[in-house]
Amino acid sequence: MTSLRAGQVRLNVERLGDPGAPGRPPVVLVHGMGPDSLADYYFTIAAGIAAAGHSVVMYDQRGHGRSERPATGYRLEDFGADLRNLLDALGIDHPAVLVGNSFGGAVAADFAVRHPHRVSRILLIESAPPVGDWPQRMSGFLSRCAETFRDAQATGRLEKEHGRLAARLARRTRPLLEETTLIADIATGPIPGENGLRSLALPVLALYGGDSSVAASAPVLQNLLPYCRTVVVPGQGHTLLVDAPRTVGALLLDWLREDPGRPPRATARTRTRTP
Repeated sequence: MTSLRAGQVRLNVERLGDPGAPGRPPVVLVHGMGPDSLADYYFTIAAGIAAAGHSVVMYDQRGHGRSERPATGYRLEDFGADLRNLLDALGIDHPAVLVGNSFGGAVAADFAVRHPHRVSRILLIESAPPVGDWPQRMSGFLSRCAETFRDAQATGRLEKEHGRLAARLARRTRPLLEETTLIADIATGPIPGENGLRSLALPVLALYGGDSSVAASAPVLQNLLPYCRTVVVPGQGHTLLVDAPRTVGALLLDWLREDPGRPPRATARTRTRTP
């Protein structure tokens, strides 16, 4: 792993594959919020993408994993600025494939709206589009998490119901929620909104777990994005990436092998793939 300065923040970065691989775009993996980190990809789909001939970039977003945790600067556009600065620092000046899990999907979408020439495709995994009341819903969820983590009894219940790892991850997330402006910044920062997403003239593949409440985003994306395909994986929840990495990896690689032309609007539901 490498510690790399991207603008004003030092980010923890991991690369797999040949950065100079010809004919295949680099794939940049953007993780979710809170306890998530680049490890979510490292132990799931990253190696398979690299084995298919792509250069893979993973990084801990600001405030997460081993990256710096500044006290301020947690608007959606701040996370996107980190991604831009990271690509600049790595010398990636040609269009990349962005993969965003959960909150990472919002970062990827916002980045693509602001820098469309730097993105060739987007894969969204269990990600709610940053439109409408997304800031309020996201900040409200984070506020409730912060309240839970402050309650020792609640943390004890979390450990009893979901194990020591879940409780440890919760404790690790607490400084991010309590010692930074994350919650306030998410609530008040700008988002691309519906008009921004409609401007995305690039292929988008969105994956959702059939048992996840976020799956309700599939028709929303289908209506907003001109070149979007959605796939719902039965029997899976919000942790689709971690629980069904073979399914996610196979869908991604199959999609990357398709003709890079602009696909028509289409909704694909899979009932035959097994995690």
